[in-house]
Amino acid sequence: MDSPARPAPAPAALLYYVAFSQLLGLAVVAMTGTWLGVYRGGIAWESALQFNVHPLCMVIGLVFLQGDALLVYRIFRNEAKRTTKVLHGLLHVFAFVIALVGLVAMFDYHRKEGYADLYSLHSWCGILVFVLFFVQWLMGFSFFLFPGASFSLRSRYRPQHVFLGGAIFLLSVGTALLGLKEALLFKLGTKYSKFEPEGVLANVLGLLLAAFGAVVLYILTRADWKRPLQAEEQALSMDFKTLTEGDSPSSQ
Repeated sequence: MDSPARPAPAPAALLYYVAFSQLLGLAVVAMTGTWLGVYRGGIAWESALQFNVHPLCMVIGLVFLQGDALLVYRIFRNEAKRTTKVLHGLLHVFAFVIALVGLVAMFDYHRKEGYADLYSLHSWCGILVFVLFFVQWLMGFSFFLFPGASFSLRSRYRPQHVFLGGAIFLLSVGTALLGLKEALLFKLGTKYSKFEPEGVLANVLGLLLAAFGAVVLYILTRADWKRPLQAEEQALSMDFKTLTEGDSPSSQ
């Protein structure tokens, strides 16, 4: 009797790149906290420091956690597909909730201080990212986790889902860079060109944000690092192929 095939080990290079991405992501979160703590007075909800909740939450939610959610299918290569889907969806939920807190903090701070809302390119891109992120999650849940969607619909929608996930993530990184530059210009003004310590630290933070986005994108676009089709998925695909007229599940 043949023994079950052993799961294919993850490519060594993939493990190194994933580890590097996590170091970059943690460095981004830590440096954001350092920037806000050292140069912006820290974080609080019921004070003038309320606005600082916004950049920290957006970096944690829409950059770090969203990037990790996209990597789930590369990291957990041999686990059950539904388990991986649930983890992918939950990470997006956590990212959405944290980002929502950051968005509420910003609008509430503007209301208290009498500042205008949604006039800058950063704010327009931010609202676009948030709406697209929410719609993407709803569509992903409806097609890939909700039991009512047919496999043919999943197969047709999957390329759009994958593309939009990467596009929203990159737009999130770009929006964070716009917000960082905007915050520096508001506070430092012409002193920004004098190599002020805050400006230098924030520039390094911007480079780390760009590097994290680039490494995550590289991992996602390597075709040979995609999650392999598991044995049970292959069997299920064959069963549906014989029971239906070409309506078979697709792997993700």
